[in-house]
Amino acid sequence: MTLYGIPNCTTVKKARAWLAAHALDVVFHDFRKQGVDAAWLRDVTRQTGWQALLNTRGTTWRKLDDAEKAAASDEAGAIALMLAHPSVIKRPVLEIQGRYHLGFAEEQYRTLFGA
Repeated sequence: MTLYGIPNCTTVKKARAWLAAHALDVVFHDFRKQGVDAAWLRDVTRQTGWQALLNTRGTTWRKLDDAEKAAASDEAGAIALMLAHPSVIKRPVLEIQGRYHLGFAEEQYRTLFGA
Protein backbone atom coordinates (compact mmCIF):
# COMPACT_ATOMS: atom_id res chain seq x y z
CA MET A 1 0.00 0.00 0.00
CA THR A 2 1.38 3.39 -1.02
CA LEU A 3 0.18 6.87 -0.20
CA TYR A 4 1.21 9.52 -2.74
CA GLY A 5 1.26 13.21 -1.99
CA ILE A 6 3.11 16.14 -0.50
CA PRO A 7 3.97 15.96 3.22
CA ASN A 8 2.90 19.50 4.12
CA CYS A 9 -0.56 19.09 2.53
CA THR A 10 -3.24 19.18 5.24
CA THR A 11 -5.29 16.40 3.63
CA VAL A 12 -2.22 14.17 3.26
CA LYS A 13 -1.38 14.77 6.93
CA LYS A 14 -4.92 13.72 7.92
CA ALA A 15 -4.71 10.56 5.79
CA ARG A 16 -1.31 9.62 7.21
CA ALA A 17 -2.53 10.20 10.77
CA TRP A 18 -5.65 8.08 10.15
CA LEU A 19 -3.62 5.23 8.66
CA ALA A 20 -1.13 5.36 11.56
CA ALA A 21 -3.92 5.45 14.16
CA HIS A 22 -5.35 2.28 12.61
CA ALA A 23 -1.93 0.58 12.52
CA LEU A 24 -1.98 0.29 8.75
CA ASP A 25 1.43 -0.03 7.16
CA VAL A 26 1.81 2.34 4.24
CA VAL A 27 4.76 3.57 2.19
CA PHE A 28 4.73 7.31 1.59
CA HIS A 29 5.74 8.62 -1.84
CA ASP A 30 6.62 12.32 -1.75
CA PHE A 31 5.87 13.91 -5.13
CA ARG A 32 8.38 16.68 -4.53
CA LYS A 33 11.29 14.47 -3.45
CA GLN A 34 10.61 11.31 -5.45
CA GLY A 35 8.91 12.86 -8.44
CA VAL A 36 5.96 11.75 -10.52
CA ASP A 37 6.18 9.14 -13.23
CA ALA A 38 4.24 9.57 -16.52
CA ALA A 39 3.33 5.86 -16.65
CA TRP A 40 1.99 6.04 -13.08
CA LEU A 41 -0.11 9.10 -13.98
CA ARG A 42 -1.56 7.26 -16.99
CA ASP A 43 -2.44 4.28 -14.76
CA VAL A 44 -4.19 6.50 -12.24
CA THR A 45 -6.08 8.47 -14.88
CA ARG A 46 -7.21 5.22 -16.51
CA GLN A 47 -8.95 4.30 -13.24
CA THR A 48 -10.05 7.68 -11.91
CA GLY A 49 -10.24 9.92 -14.97
CA TRP A 50 -7.88 12.82 -15.53
CA GLN A 51 -10.52 15.36 -14.50
CA ALA A 52 -10.74 13.84 -11.01
CA LEU A 53 -6.96 13.68 -10.65
CA LEU A 54 -6.33 17.28 -11.72
CA ASN A 55 -6.86 19.56 -8.72
CA THR A 56 -8.30 22.78 -10.10
CA ARG A 57 -9.22 24.15 -6.66
CA GLY A 58 -5.76 24.47 -5.15
CA THR A 59 -3.29 27.30 -4.87
CA THR A 60 -0.98 25.92 -7.56
CA TRP A 61 -3.79 25.85 -10.13
CA ARG A 62 -4.80 29.42 -9.29
CA LYS A 63 -1.21 30.58 -9.79
CA LEU A 64 -0.95 29.07 -13.28
CA ASP A 65 -1.33 31.37 -16.25
CA ASP A 66 -4.28 31.00 -18.59
CA ALA A 67 -2.20 29.26 -21.26
CA GLU A 68 -1.08 26.54 -18.82
CA LYS A 69 -4.65 26.02 -17.65
CA ALA A 70 -5.94 25.86 -21.22
CA ALA A 71 -3.28 23.29 -22.14
CA ALA A 72 -4.75 20.96 -19.50
CA SER A 73 -8.08 20.68 -21.32
CA ASP A 74 -7.52 17.04 -22.31
CA GLU A 75 -5.83 13.99 -20.83
CA ALA A 76 -2.46 14.49 -22.53
CA GLY A 77 -2.33 18.15 -21.53
CA ALA A 78 -3.42 17.41 -17.98
CA ILE A 79 -0.76 14.71 -17.61
CA ALA A 80 1.90 17.07 -18.96
CA LEU A 81 0.80 19.74 -16.48
CA MET A 82 0.81 17.27 -13.56
CA LEU A 83 4.32 16.16 -14.51
CA ALA A 84 5.50 19.78 -14.59
CA HIS A 85 3.59 20.79 -11.44
CA PRO A 86 2.97 17.74 -9.19
CA SER A 87 1.16 19.90 -6.65
CA VAL A 88 -1.84 20.11 -9.04
CA ILE A 89 -2.44 16.39 -8.50
CA LYS A 90 -5.42 15.66 -6.23
CA ARG A 91 -4.03 14.49 -2.90
CA PRO A 92 -3.58 12.06 -1.45
CA VAL A 93 -3.63 9.17 -3.88
CA LEU A 94 -3.85 5.87 -2.04
CA GLU A 95 -2.83 2.78 -3.96
CA ILE A 96 -4.03 -0.56 -2.62
CA GLN A 97 -3.19 -3.62 -4.71
CA GLY A 98 -3.19 -1.68 -7.97
CA ARG A 99 -6.40 0.26 -7.22
CA TYR A 100 -6.25 4.03 -6.73
CA HIS A 101 -8.35 6.08 -4.33
CA LEU A 102 -8.31 9.89 -4.46
CA GLY A 103 -8.52 12.29 -1.55
CA PHE A 104 -9.22 11.55 2.07
CA ALA A 105 -12.38 11.37 4.11
CA GLU A 106 -12.66 9.29 7.28
CA GLU A 107 -15.79 7.56 6.04
CA GLN A 108 -14.10 6.69 2.74
CA TYR A 109 -11.13 5.13 4.57
CA ARG A 110 -13.40 3.31 7.07
CA THR A 111 -15.20 1.75 4.11
CA LEU A 112 -11.94 0.84 2.36
CA PHE A 113 -10.46 -0.81 5.44
CA GLY A 114 -13.59 -2.02 7.22
CA ALA A 115 -12.62 0.03 10.25
